[in-house]
Amino acid sequence: MIYEMRVYRCLPGRLPALLKRFETATLKIWEKHGIKQAGFFTTLIGESNQDLTYFLAWDSLAEREKKWGAFATDPDWMKARAESEADGQIVANIVSQILTPTAFSAVK
Repeated sequence: MIYEMRVYRCLPGRLPALLKRFETATLKIWEKHGIKQAGFFTTLIGESNQDLTYFLAWDSLAEREKKWGAFATDPDWMKARAESEADGQIVANIVSQILTPTAFSAVK
């Protein structure tokens, strides 16, 4: 199992719109494509309280490439993204890292 950590830095005041998009649209589309989330977090103390950090669980890089590619081109996703950004851009930047658990990690 590998994990992907994604950090979305929102434009000022736009985090609520991003959270709403995940809750009402994105997660349903991920379910359709078999994408497994492993947790979502907002920043209580840290560099920015406009961040959303989440983890995805993948069996392999090949699985990630296949499923993420299908999600990214899904017409339902493109529609949901466009609708959620009708009032303007939400995310300023995204940082993504692919992580592998250590031998002593509680998460495998």
